[in-house]
Amino acid sequence: MTQPGIDMDRLNCWLGREEAASDVVTPGLVERFRATFGGWLRAGGDEVPPGLHWCLAPPAVPRGDLGPDGHPARGGFLPPVPLPSRMWAGGDLRLLRPLRIGDTVTRRSRIGAITPKDGRSGPLVFVALHHVLSVGGAPVIEERHDIVYRPARTPAAQAAPDDIGAPVPEGGWVGDAVTLFRYSAMTFNGHRIHYDRPYATEVEFYPGLVVHGPIQATLLLNAAAARAGPAFRFAYRGVSPLIAGQPVTLHAQEDRLRLERLDGTVTFEASHSPI
Repeated sequence: MTQPGIDMDRLNCWLGREEAASDVVTPGLVERFRATFGGWLRAGGDEVPPGLHWCLAPPAVPRGDLGPDGHPARGGFLPPVPLPSRMWAGGDLRLLRPLRIGDTVTRRSRIGAITPKDGRSGPLVFVALHHVLSVGGAPVIEERHDIVYRPARTPAAQAAPDDIGAPVPEGGWVGDAVTLFRYSAMTFNGHRIHYDRPYATEVEFYPGLVVHGPIQATLLLNAAAARAGPAFRFAYRGVSPLIAGQPVTLHAQEDRLRLERLDGTVTFEASHSPI
């Protein structure tokens, strides 16, 4: 499929590009991760709660190499897709064994696919990243991570939901500005929609700060781990934006999980299966 104004031949030059990074699972990082998520994480002694790998080896991009939205400028490792909005769309994980405190983790990443599609808001481009995380040369996590590039939101999309600030039901979860800031700091994520409310509301036209996709994926991933055990496959997908102050509840039915706002709108969904 060819999208007007998008040079797919140029973007496809990024197919197969690779990069590698390493990090250590430190007690301090695990402590901060647990403090951010509280009782929503799976306990396990030296075993690290699922989802912490998204905090490891974040790209340390100099301030001058960031775009106006706080993301790294286009055209480095990721292709220069000429659409203004970039979001974490979903992906697929194979968790082969839990990470442990003290592990030195090497992540090797490759651009596996660049796919244009038509969406309700206009043209979309999906970029699939393939990651292999290894400890001592042995893979521990294999992941396909999907990023979507899309047209800018319009002011018409900004209407504030009436559940922001609503009481949190028993067993529910709500993200506030502090939680979002802490997670952005742990992941070195500069995307301003997560911590800069004027930018989120006045430039990208969200009704408030936006809860990170990997925060929601971490909630569902830990719920899946409680059911599936230490090694399993986990497929996840963002469905609808979740705004700071909007309560959600977690629903699980057999191998499927989802987060729902109070009006029943699904914000994130996932499934798990044996490897």
